[in-house]
Amino acid sequence: MKRRDLLAAAIAFAAAPALAQTQPPAPPPVRVKLQTSEGAIVIELATAQAPITTANFLRYVDQKRYDGASFYRASRAPGAPEYGLIQGGLNGDPKKVLKAIRHESTTKTGLSHKDGTISMGRFAPGTATSDFFILIGDGPEFDADPKASGDNQGFAAFGQVVEGMDVVRKILARPVAARGGTGAMKGEMLKQPVKIVSARRE
Repeated sequence: MKRRDLLAAAIAFAAAPALAQTQPPAPPPVRVKLQTSEGAIVIELATAQAPITTANFLRYVDQKRYDGASFYRASRAPGAPEYGLIQGGLNGDPKKVLKAIRHESTTKTGLSHKDGTISMGRFAPGTATSDFFILIGDGPEFDADPKASGDNQGFAAFGQVVEGMDVVRKILARPVAARGGTGAMKGEMLKQPVKIVSARRE
């Protein structure tokens, strides 16, 4: 190797640690405890992968907007009622709902919808506000699929239940009103919603 090449390699090696130090460290994961009337659910938020969605969720937590909200929906898989999702939040309460956020698809975040994943409810991409759902069982159909037709953006996963899946399953099993709800939610509204007593960072 020529002396010039040796010098260039030495400079690059010396600069590598300095370059590494200039990159900001990834934000640490944040945990939030949802204290419900059925028990506690602890969620670890993917703050590094989904910064917009987690920041939005934490706004509701830090401003105590979820206090007094509820889990109001239990969607059970046909033929396998032990799987599905529960949905909670402010259910459109105009006094508490904040501005909608930009959609973070799973193709951008690298997250996927697995058992215990928490994700944002929405209509069109960019309409998510306060309401979220928790999966019981894997749900790859909720991930973005660029090859699919129509709205293929999926839902914005942003964390994982780390404690309290027994509570989540208990909510999923609660009775629903056969005539309650409209559209995709018809027959999935809980007869007695489960109150979210408080939502706090751990």
